[in-house]
Amino acid sequence: MTTLADPVPGGRPGDVERASALGGELSGAGVQGVVLAYVDTAGVARVKTIPTARLASAAAWGVGMSPVFDTFLANDHIVATDVLGSPDGDLRLYPDLDGLVVLAGQPGWAWAPVDRVTQDGERHPGCSRTFLRRVVADAARAHGLAFKAAVEIEWAVGLDSAPAGEFVPATSGPAYGATRQVELSAYTADLLAACAAQGVDVDQVHPEYAPGQFEISVGALDPVAAADRSVLVRQTIRAVAQRHGLRVSFSPAVLAQGVGNGGHVHLSAWRDGTNLHAGGDRRYGMTADAEAFAAGVLARLPALTAVTAPSPASYLRLKPSQWAGVFTAWGLETRECAVRVVRGTAGRRAEQANLEVKPVDLAANPYLALGAVIAAGLDGLTSGAVLPEETAGDPVRLGADEAAARGVRRLPTSLGEALAAFRADEVLRAALGPVLADAVSAVRQGEIDAVDGLDDERVAAAYRWRY
Repeated sequence: MTTLADPVPGGRPGDVERASALGGELSGAGVQGVVLAYVDTAGVARVKTIPTARLASAAAWGVGMSPVFDTFLANDHIVATDVLGSPDGDLRLYPDLDGLVVLAGQPGWAWAPVDRVTQDGERHPGCSRTFLRRVVADAARAHGLAFKAAVEIEWAVGLDSAPAGEFVPATSGPAYGATRQVELSAYTADLLAACAAQGVDVDQVHPEYAPGQFEISVGALDPVAAADRSVLVRQTIRAVAQRHGLRVSFSPAVLAQGVGNGGHVHLSAWRDGTNLHAGGDRRYGMTADAEAFAAGVLARLPALTAVTAPSPASYLRLKPSQWAGVFTAWGLETRECAVRVVRGTAGRRAEQANLEVKPVDLAANPYLALGAVIAAGLDGLTSGAVLPEETAGDPVRLGADEAAARGVRRLPTSLGEALAAFRADEVLRAALGPVLADAVSAVRQGEIDAVDGLDDERVAAAYRWRY
């Protein structure tokens, strides 16, 4: 469980003493520095680092960082809103000590997620981690709900020796093939060892469909911790790959054609220790609240894609019949539906049943993505939203009349379409708050402008090594 209380100047009770003790333990173990990590609005992981001896000071007073990074684009250009994007001001980065781990893939370093706080000690309204923590707390207070979440991670493994900017797969074996697993056996074994050393429980790691592609699935946690884990695991994947002479990309579309990298979100709602997606009297064991929650997510998917698929490269991935979930459809275990009901294995459904939201990729800031999906679901629960008829098979096969009757329509085919839907969605904008919603809007528009006139190949190349 992550720390759910906001940081305060001087440290929360016990933080400074705990940080002092941790700093001593880290130094004794040969750890020289701590990576303070957060994710910006564009979905890029940004960091500051401190010597281990400064951990107690950081826990008490934070570490300085400009708020301008809220409006960085993936290419490091800067856009602006009416309150963000200028050179003015300062923020403080406060490490969450509950999330601090020694990095097995980067000897000499530890890692911790941070919350960003103003110089006056107030929540920074552009901090996505604070946003997710607030959504989770509000759900507990208003609805008695808690959540378990996990983010799937797909990535492409290339040769670090490839010509600059190019992607050359590090494997030649077939999709899901034993050959591919053997070819990168040493790399994936070291990755599993690093995850275990960092306390990350891995469910599976396997070769995937696209050239050089792998996927790792990790255990579910509370949403803030799940987002933290997504960032940590990606840093670990990258660090271990570098030590093997490999280079990895989490970009939604490493190449312009073919299947891209997804970051599907798995989410379940719980009340009083009971999973609302199992044992109920609605379809496939869902309770009425779980069904309404799923209906809320489904209804807001066009606007959600501006958060969950935030890059121009995302729309090279979001194509029909590639298991990306590009229609407003739901179904039982149907991998072409944007919202997939996962029942789990007989005998374990009470713990395993969940929703999978598929039009999500790893250009998405995981804190924003999880917070926005939960906010959409809570709106459905509050309004008593009703799921339409389910879809089996590929929604692309539906005729126009049947699709309309089921409420099945194509999700946005470009970031511009998604942004228009987001700007028109008052529920999601209100959930994010005006500062963060405007930052999302400005950054998405900046990404659109950055690739204006580029063909698909050049769009893929522009984002290939940004994520």
